[in-house]
Amino acid sequence: MASPLNAALCALLAAAFWPLLGYALGRRLLPRVLARGAAPVMGWAVHSAVMLPIYAWIGPWIGFSPIAVIGAGALCVLASGFSLAERAPQSEAEDAADIPAWAFAAAAVLALAPAVAILPKFSGAAVQLADPVFDHSKIAIVDAMARLGLPPVNPVFGEFGAPGHLAYYYLWHFGAAELALAFGASGWEADIGLTWFTAFASLSLMMGVAVWLSKRAAAAIWVVVLAAAASLWVTLDWIAGAGDLMPWLWPPIGMAGWLFQATWVPQHLMAASCAVAAMLLIVQYARRQSLALLLTLVLLVVAGFESSSFVGGLTFAIAALVTAPILLVGTEPAQRRRFALGVAVAAVLAICLAAPFVLDQLAAVRSRGGGSPIVVAPYTVFGEALPHALRRLLDVPAYWLILLPIELPATFVAGAIALTVALRSAMPRPKKLAVAALACLAGTGLLVSWLLVSTLGENNDLGLRAIIPAEMVLIVAAAAGFFQARCRAAIVATALAGLVLSLADTATTVHDAVAGRPRPGGKILAQTPELWDAVRRYAAPGARVANNPLFLRDITPWPVNISWALLANRSSCFAGRELALALAPLPRPRRDAIDAQFIRVFAGEGTAADVSDMAQQYGCEVVVIVPQDKAWTNDPFAASADYRLAENRDGRWRIYVRVK
Repeated sequence: MASPLNAALCALLAAAFWPLLGYALGRRLLPRVLARGAAPVMGWAVHSAVMLPIYAWIGPWIGFSPIAVIGAGALCVLASGFSLAERAPQSEAEDAADIPAWAFAAAAVLALAPAVAILPKFSGAAVQLADPVFDHSKIAIVDAMARLGLPPVNPVFGEFGAPGHLAYYYLWHFGAAELALAFGASGWEADIGLTWFTAFASLSLMMGVAVWLSKRAAAAIWVVVLAAAASLWVTLDWIAGAGDLMPWLWPPIGMAGWLFQATWVPQHLMAASCAVAAMLLIVQYARRQSLALLLTLVLLVVAGFESSSFVGGLTFAIAALVTAPILLVGTEPAQRRRFALGVAVAAVLAICLAAPFVLDQLAAVRSRGGGSPIVVAPYTVFGEALPHALRRLLDVPAYWLILLPIELPATFVAGAIALTVALRSAMPRPKKLAVAALACLAGTGLLVSWLLVSTLGENNDLGLRAIIPAEMVLIVAAAAGFFQARCRAAIVATALAGLVLSLADTATTVHDAVAGRPRPGGKILAQTPELWDAVRRYAAPGARVANNPLFLRDITPWPVNISWALLANRSSCFAGRELALALAPLPRPRRDAIDAQFIRVFAGEGTAADVSDMAQQYGCEVVVIVPQDKAWTNDPFAASADYRLAENRDGRWRIYVRVK
């Protein structure tokens, strides 16, 4: 199981290393308070975007190894030290306000909630998991990179025993793999550490922007307070009666506030943070063109896309297209041509650097088939109590009038008012341009979530995640708006009212993160580390293993092969439908057929041909059966010529090894 101590060490390393790099770079590019706030995001983004291709290039000679990671890290620290030893550029007088140390401490405490949610919870002889662990089943990617290097193999599927191609944006998981290698930690522990760091980095960035815009240090703590706000669903259920809203309103499926997103999908949150920081750099570039600004902007854009093609790719690209003309008009006439040329060069460089990921995503779309990956359709708000035609019509305004006030009660109205007031205020031109750029990013995120639907999965992941940059901008705007002269009362009243009404959901979220959910399979989960230790004795680091894709299906809110993902540290020949849906570029009919075949085998209904396929077609080097599988009493591997029994442990597991 993941060790809290190892996870904390990973978090501390991340907090010591990446902000140092980011501040050494950012203080030369941004006003002081922005440089301090953006340092964690900038350090992670620039370092990760640069080192990923370097590690892949030097792989044949050095490999993606602890020595390479520690050596590269030491060089980065040395370079940052030399940079920080030089005299810092003069700070602007208007940026005298700074982020208080206690605000950073508060951000570090709030960031614990997403991290704690990923930790295992021990209750007697059982282990409990919180629901967000379901989305962290991609920890298998972290283990695969730390174990086998770069480029990453597909840990969930590899036909014919080949390494397999990973059809996913994995830069965030690459950062976790670096932490795992540096500390000798497991992928699970590194994931927890980086989840904390991502939440902290996002809060730090928002605090820096809020203090810069408001010129008030106290704006930083309001960022933390507003980020802790959740939705109104728990409060509404209490008022209306549990479940009474369900026929009228579509149940919440994942579009939620900052705290929820930081816990479930930190990779998308990091991409959103990169998008916000990139907007700030574009504004700076409109004022002062420099090569360092341009290159840093490129790396932030690349890091955002390689962490999330939905947030850092599509959403940011649309926002940048909308923002560029506004900034061009706002640029001094003598600098407009140079600004336009620089932005065009940045776009070309970003596309070239991110080309491997772009091509991978396009190839995955083609491989999956099924028509357009994105369609236009309003976000579903109303439930089935209304006639279909009527509710589809009402969904259009209900997104703005019902859904967003429910999901973002503390920041949607307050942030929108604050942005409007700021755009009409007499603040200095650089800040006015920054507000305009951030407003474009927020508007784009809200519009994409409203009207665009991704079709590759069973959920509208594009709509659920494109809103994250908007959530960050609204938090910043509301926190800074507490100190605006105009409409201050309205901003404070709406923000605090929404915050208070959302506290029930916040308390529920934090409680579930700390306590987890007791489920029937908790005692079995507690015994699985020993099972996977035994499997690794027979499976080489590059071997693929097979187990029941439905093993411990009741541990998570939706069935997923969670014990394998968290504990196996070996690739699977087919890890199950949910993981293949996200990570394997398979057409739906073929994915469903393979899933049915594996389930059939472990249900004791597999034929000799099915077992042969596992050995010959899917390259399953090792197979493990447990008493919870129906195949335990009707074992199709016992009489197979393709496998031999390697270990039968006291009625707890059987391990078969493929006959060469």
